[in-house]
Amino acid sequence: MPIADLGEVQLHYHIDGAPGGRPLVFANALGTDLRVWDRVVPLLPEGLQILRYDIRGQGRSSAPEGPYSMGTLVRDAERLLDLLNIRDCVFVGLSLGGMIAQGLAVKRLDQIRALVLSNTAAKFGLKPMWDDRIERTRALGLEAMADEVMDRWFPKPALTSPEAAFARAMLISQPLDGYLGCAAAIGGTDFYTPTSGLRLSALGIAGDRDRATPPDLVRETVELIPGAKFHLIRGAGHLPCLDRPEEFATVLTRFLKETGHI
Repeated sequence: MPIADLGEVQLHYHIDGAPGGRPLVFANALGTDLRVWDRVVPLLPEGLQILRYDIRGQGRSSAPEGPYSMGTLVRDAERLLDLLNIRDCVFVGLSLGGMIAQGLAVKRLDQIRALVLSNTAAKFGLKPMWDDRIERTRALGLEAMADEVMDRWFPKPALTSPEAAFARAMLISQPLDGYLGCAAAIGGTDFYTPTSGLRLSALGIAGDRDRATPPDLVRETVELIPGAKFHLIRGAGHLPCLDRPEEFATVLTRFLKETGHI
């Protein structure tokens, strides 16, 4: 269980693939951890060095006292890549991870050559909505909120699927303080202006059944980046890497080839 000690936070990470291969980095969604990518990684081509990590407050990473800022989460990713000497990567961010990807690309273009923004946005709703969600989750706990979250993440026919059961178990296993800290970071972030200044290859991925980040919101975000591409996965919810891993891996592999990363 590799742990990167960054001083005030310790980040759990995992590396698959070829040592010295072309770097591909994955960042997870709020309420998930690096296991959310388990079904995609084996489907990717050889020659990649694949880094997954648990965002601060999620999974096996430490959960310092919150609330967190998005700048802090971006700095965590920056310091982890520096520690592991990763440059010129393709950074794949899911939901919260996609916000981190945008912020890191604005700050450190030497680290990122291309972005994949999955089920994410430059801004997720209004801060009062997040403040209310944080207070209800603090009062009730993650398990009591799980049905509401699953309704946003999965289309109704999939709520009884093994994938939904896995996502639910992953959600309720997260440290409550870490979840609330990351939720505060999302609620306080508006990346419309910074993201509109990016000039790099980018791909947006959305699920047509996603109620957390509807396809139009994802498309609006990636269209802030000139020349960015967009792909809609039919039948997918908020976690297409989990409920449609084959199509997700196919689209990602095509993008890696088109950008010359493999």
